[in-house]
Amino acid sequence: MTAIQEERTTEDLKALAEQAGRDLEDASALEILQWAVDTFGKRFCVTSSMEDAVVAHLASRAMPGVDVVFLDTGYHFEETIGTRDAVEAVMDVNVITLTPLQTVAEQDAQYGPRLHDRDPDLCCRLRKVEPLERGLKSYVAWATGLRRDESPTRANTPVVGWDEKRQKVKISPIARWTQDDVDAYVAEHGVLTNPLLMDGYASVGCAPCTRRVLEGEDARAGRWAGRAKTECGLHG
Repeated sequence: MTAIQEERTTEDLKALAEQAGRDLEDASALEILQWAVDTFGKRFCVTSSMEDAVVAHLASRAMPGVDVVFLDTGYHFEETIGTRDAVEAVMDVNVITLTPLQTVAEQDAQYGPRLHDRDPDLCCRLRKVEPLERGLKSYVAWATGLRRDESPTRANTPVVGWDEKRQKVKISPIARWTQDDVDAYVAEHGVLTNPLLMDGYASVGCAPCTRRVLEGEDARAGRWAGRAKTECGLHG
């Protein structure tokens, strides 16, 4: 199968995504990613928060040298930046680091310090959503590490779907996986993971908005704890 041609219309892509979501529901993560690579070629990328490198590792098996897009918000834990650097050094991927239009200091000067405490939605929009939308412009399809078991808001995540906001095909190859599946893959393949996952963090985001989870909480409970906010805007 050859990579998708430029002349495909938005409606064609949407229909393709929805059909693939049905056809590939029971496929393995590697089969889903191989479909993406065969269909989109270099116009496909993986995004990674560097919580772990599972999807990046899977995608590198389907396409050695695959583009892995990372958002450096300026608020990451040192461990997250270290994980990114290690992934870049040891895996057969091309890490692309995206940054916001403003540094943290420039944002503080315009909006006041600790915007993440006063208006976390705006902070996420400036430091995550806008950079990602710029960074994805040259791609037709992107892969994420979303899993249905992470939280109620992700329970219906399709393995392949249509990203209406960005008008792109969105692939979640491990959507059906459980944490046990992730742990087994990490152990089998020696995949890099963020050290914070061994220190009580079940989901790793920006340092000011992330805490360790308590027993019985879902994996996303440590993100924006105490607020109604559950997503940064990248996936909602």
